[in-house]
Amino acid sequence: MSGSGTTEPTGTHSTAGTPASRVVIVGCGPTGLLLAGDLAAAGVPVTVLEKRPHQISNLSRAFVLHARTLEQLDARGLADDLEAVGQPLDRLGLFGRLTMDLSALPSRYRHLLVLPQYEVEKALERRAVDAGADFRYETELTGLTQDAAGVTVEARGPEGRTETVRAAYVVGADGMRSAVRQAIGLPFPGRSVIRSVVLADVRLAEKPPTLLTVDAVGDAFAFLAPFGDGYYRVIGWHRGRDVSDHEPLDLAEVKEITRLALGRDFGMHDARWMSRFHSDERQAPAYRVGRVFLAGDAAHVHTPAGGQGMNTGLQDAANLSWKLAAVLGGHADPALLATYQDERHPVGRAVLRSSGGIVRLAMAKRPWTLAARAALTTFLDVCGPARRKVAGQVTGIGYRYPAPRGAHALTGARVPDVTLSGGGRLYEALRGGRFVLITPEPYEAGAGRADRLAVTRWAGGRRTTVLVRPDGYAAWAADAATPADIETAVLRHLGPTSPATVQFS
Repeated sequence: MSGSGTTEPTGTHSTAGTPASRVVIVGCGPTGLLLAGDLAAAGVPVTVLEKRPHQISNLSRAFVLHARTLEQLDARGLADDLEAVGQPLDRLGLFGRLTMDLSALPSRYRHLLVLPQYEVEKALERRAVDAGADFRYETELTGLTQDAAGVTVEARGPEGRTETVRAAYVVGADGMRSAVRQAIGLPFPGRSVIRSVVLADVRLAEKPPTLLTVDAVGDAFAFLAPFGDGYYRVIGWHRGRDVSDHEPLDLAEVKEITRLALGRDFGMHDARWMSRFHSDERQAPAYRVGRVFLAGDAAHVHTPAGGQGMNTGLQDAANLSWKLAAVLGGHADPALLATYQDERHPVGRAVLRSSGGIVRLAMAKRPWTLAARAALTTFLDVCGPARRKVAGQVTGIGYRYPAPRGAHALTGARVPDVTLSGGGRLYEALRGGRFVLITPEPYEAGAGRADRLAVTRWAGGRRTTVLVRPDGYAAWAADAATPADIETAVLRHLGPTSPATVQFS
């Protein structure tokens, strides 16, 4: 892996002559790392610019992987190793009064996985490095211009060295204060929802009663999650303590907020890190301007309620990566890239609404909001469809993408990890970034698509034919499809074949 790009200590370095297929990713949090690994594995030259030194921090805020994200990681061969490190939890408490049972989720992962964000980052970084992604740390974006043929990125590296990188596309995965978003002139409308949230990493004298401990009482909210090394992350907020993020924080304040919200502070001691932050709800009006895309927190930020932040960003990356690879590989029209906005922007908006709703209900104080919370809790307790819809939104498995008018009902839907003929699983077949065609009968897919298409059959007697995209959503489906129907769909979604002929069974 390249730690700083080039060996010149000072001056200007240019990579403007790099291939037109290169993608530059700015930011190497989870979103940028998954995207870099996917593109590099597909043979796309990838350069990742990161202004921080090469060190995965243990100070990250995310602690939860939801079912849909675990499915995406399974399609990359990473889920089993992360499951071995994290701790599963099949019940999720929302504002302390409603318990969401995840054990009935229609997924292989009928739970959420509790583990620190840095464990996810380590796994994604290893994959990206092994695939050949070029990382340039201590390198900050200073300028960006684009034209009809590509994007020119200017950056400042270690010791003031400047670089110019020419790319076909740029993805800003550089967080809430995205330099990429600012460079392309996109606003980030929204507002601060909660100010002066406190964070601390502490040891506890008493073990909490549950793996994730969360509640809100009166004016206070608190959340506890284990790192797995003896330390716990504490997140707390008190309505009456509205101070600047720069105001000094001591352990006594963290303990007080925790006692108010949870009834006791569990004997907190030995804080190794403490800080304040504010929680915003913001979304860029567009996730793309020309050849520049936004993903993750650069595109949307919201409250941490429901643990959806990192998960939404990873799913952004899973949606965008295969589309960029298909276009740059010459197998898809560039118009495919417009579907990133069409598919992911509504999901980001829905996450803002659901996470914000959870926080507002958790911190309800006025009589009418308390009554609304009680009514909603009762309704969800007795109404199975509504409860399943909420679970689908929080875990990500309930979202589907727009489908053309008249399309089969499965088109645009997430395809679960079905068992295939021979005992394999769909998400194993998706490894390698290929489409998967599932048919009732053997089918021969010709003309050099082996690197882009796997053909398999249902394990049971199902008669529907489904073409599954690399991100696990149905691109096309049909009942009683003829070979001509299948070939038309494959040609439309995978492009023309090469002169070679490859057969699958």
